[in-house]
Amino acid sequence: MTATWQRELAESVTRPEALIAALGLSVEHLPPARAAAEGFGLRVTRSYLSRIRRGDPDDPLLRQVLPRADELVEAPGYESDPLHESDARRAPNLLQKYHGRALLITTEACAIHCRYCFRREFPYAQAREGDGRLRAALEAVAADESLQEIILSGGDPLSLSDARLTSITDALAATSHVRRIRVHTRQPIVLPSRVDEGLLEWIRGIRLPLVFVLHVNHANEIDADVREACARLRAAGATLLNQSVLLRGVNDDVGTLESLSGALIDAGVLPYYLHLPDRVRGTAHFDVEEGRARELLSQLSGRLSGYLVPRLVREVPGAAAKMALPF
Repeated sequence: MTATWQRELAESVTRPEALIAALGLSVEHLPPARAAAEGFGLRVTRSYLSRIRRGDPDDPLLRQVLPRADELVEAPGYESDPLHESDARRAPNLLQKYHGRALLITTEACAIHCRYCFRREFPYAQAREGDGRLRAALEAVAADESLQEIILSGGDPLSLSDARLTSITDALAATSHVRRIRVHTRQPIVLPSRVDEGLLEWIRGIRLPLVFVLHVNHANEIDADVREACARLRAAGATLLNQSVLLRGVNDDVGTLESLSGALIDAGVLPYYLHLPDRVRGTAHFDVEEGRARELLSQLSGRLSGYLVPRLVREVPGAAAKMALPF
């Protein structure tokens, strides 16, 4: 039987014409949206769509999902693999950037295509599971006793079925040196119906500490359904953190960041990281200068308690950890 979330996922908007019509936008946005979507397809859930203001081409949620002509501009310093993840590959589905932890590419599928995605050109064809590559990655984890934390990523790992997730986490839990599991996901935000009883049973069945790192960039992304999904995740035993990306035209002002931290903590999610955007090709229009980012965080720290101020970070290829930027 198809779960509710799977039916909702199948009903996602994937054509620029449908998105523009649903939001009452001018047809002038259609040609650039079609052109940009040829390089990186459009996908947005109906749930997320319902939170976008109709008729407003500058809505901060719309800016994250609508393909635009800006994506077609070739900007100096922007490339297909800005984090040099190809150099971090330990096995076809396993990346290790930092000591003691590794990232498992579980799937290429996402419920939503964020236009600033740093993996929009990731070679997922080399990381598909059909030929046993995921199994080989799990074997590599088992063979390396230095790995204490495994991060499920993708794509979005919650795109997988509950049974598939269970098979992965059972293998990790059976590996004595693995102490923690982390899940990087946007699905509880863009598809809150994914947090159903089957997923909660999966969480409750994991014997290791489980941390969900969610991805919210704007307070308007958090509605009653999202708050309920977060409450259910917490009740099942998951720790909830958030990492945002600082995006021009979306959240690059102190009032928006303040509202975001407040909405997160009200939903039981701790603000964790605020990333400067990775310089992947087609995303230069989202860039925020580092000096401006530092200024924003300095202002934010004057308005909020310390635990509500996320760490401002930039990922540098080859570095031993994310680079925390003082402000």
